[in-house]
Amino acid sequence: MTTRTHDVTVLGAGIGGLACAIACRLRGLSVELIEQAPALTEVGAGIQIAPNGGRVLDALGVRPRFLNSSAVHLIDGPTGRSVIGMPVGSGFRMVHRADLIAALAARATALDIPVHLNNKIMSVAGEGGTLITKGGETRLVTRLIGADGAHGVTRAFVAPDHKPTFTGQVAWRAVVPVDNWPREAQVHMGPGRHLVCYPLRDGRSLNIVAVEERSEWTVASWSQTDDPENLRQAFAGYAAPVRDLLARVEEVHLWGLMDHGVTPNWTRGRCTLIGDAAHPTLPFLAQGANLALEGAWTLAQRLDDPERWDKLRRPRVTRALAAAGANARNYHLSGAKRRVGHLALRVLDRFAPGLPLLGYRWLYDADVTV
Repeated sequence: MTTRTHDVTVLGAGIGGLACAIACRLRGLSVELIEQAPALTEVGAGIQIAPNGGRVLDALGVRPRFLNSSAVHLIDGPTGRSVIGMPVGSGFRMVHRADLIAALAARATALDIPVHLNNKIMSVAGEGGTLITKGGETRLVTRLIGADGAHGVTRAFVAPDHKPTFTGQVAWRAVVPVDNWPREAQVHMGPGRHLVCYPLRDGRSLNIVAVEERSEWTVASWSQTDDPENLRQAFAGYAAPVRDLLARVEEVHLWGLMDHGVTPNWTRGRCTLIGDAAHPTLPFLAQGANLALEGAWTLAQRLDDPERWDKLRRPRVTRALAAAGANARNYHLSGAKRRVGHLALRVLDRFAPGLPLLGYRWLYDADVTV
């Protein structure tokens, strides 16, 4: 049996876990991280950091290799015609997930936060202060933060009866090499499907997330691979720029999008959930990492009263998840609704292209570090 030696133990060394460990350490707490992977690496995927998440990274002292974004550009997928280019202003940035993890890990190392790699925790017991390892050993912790995702052991401990539902949508993700791609996030919209792409790493790589509506369920796993030809066939009716882009895809992952909603409770005993363990987000608002960063910072400030933190934090998270779901519906319009919707956006593009994003000021303008 390993006895308690730290004020805080964080299970999961992803974006939320590393950020929360750093935030706790900056408060003067002793922190340790436990990670089941043998190394802190993330395979090829990009993320968008909005101003609300960027403010947390600044407060943590973490500055990865960002690429500034200038706009969110909505495009009609089948025709390739521009619908609206919405300028985003400063603070919207794009980064490779591996680069962000590396920057967070370097900051944790600089703060002397121990990271226990290759440590598989099989279950959480007692009042959340007992971890059972793969080898059957018992590890006692003072305060446990669950940052091990929607399928992790902390989620199973805190909310064992909370089950997700299939959204009727699947998503492919891939990264392809490019040259001179516009410094913007593009959304190619069409009936029943859409494709998001944006550049990474000085514009030399392009992150792709493509979503298609389906009736059958697909395993909800980021590690499941698929034949790139299936992705190309799904978007065969799109304009040449998208088809040419997908022709470069050599490796692609596929996963079913599950609607987890917001876990009904985030704390049980000594254990509190953050990030995807508490509220997995659908990829239609680019807020998964940003909400995880916000949660990591705010929990560290209110660690002595996690129930109060839950009460203050939950309305904002619930609103963000609802907004993400609405975006998916708007991207997939068909028939008359699609024609009317695109016409309205083209009028705005001519006279007030920044107007649609004003409705998200409640999200982007927030500064949880104040």
